[in-house]
Amino acid sequence: MPPHCDSLDGPVVTAARQALIAGDVDLVQPFVHRDGEAEVRDAFDLALKVRAMGGEAAAVTGRWFFETAVRVHRAGEGAPFTGLKPAGLDVGPVIPAAERALVAGSPDELADLLCATARHQVADRLAHAVALRPAVGATVAEGREYVEAMLGLQVWSHAVHRQLVADPHEHVGAHQHTEPEP
Repeated sequence: MPPHCDSLDGPVVTAARQALIAGDVDLVQPFVHRDGEAEVRDAFDLALKVRAMGGEAAAVTGRWFFETAVRVHRAGEGAPFTGLKPAGLDVGPVIPAAERALVAGSPDELADLLCATARHQVADRLAHAVALRPAVGATVAEGREYVEAMLGLQVWSHAVHRQLVADPHEHVGAHQHTEPEP
């Protein structure tokens, strides 16, 4: 995953910021695995007390709470916390398209982007393999080049398909997604 959840403009910090403003820890808790709720609640309670001092104390405490929320969120994903990333990072075209899909409630833009990328990759990989298809009387080396490209296409296709139907949070107990019926 791109460093989206770790960034200062990512969804976890955005929710943590809203929680501090509203004085409601439950605004960030959906981003935290059940095992981390108490730690985030304790950090939130302390952050509210220190923020009341104002000035630099409020700024430092806010950042500390953001770091705590992101660290606990990442732990719930089974991923390391490597610090907060700056806002405005380039996370590629897919994350913003997914965010717009969530706002719009429409899969069209995101599905079109993913399908166009997959179609381009399939076409390139297939063309490469077909171009290497050995003619009658080809050398073993030419045959091996083809086999490498042919198997590369098949293995890549299998991996993409598995990712398309995989549950992104399987390790936290969510259910397995399946392919739709044809």
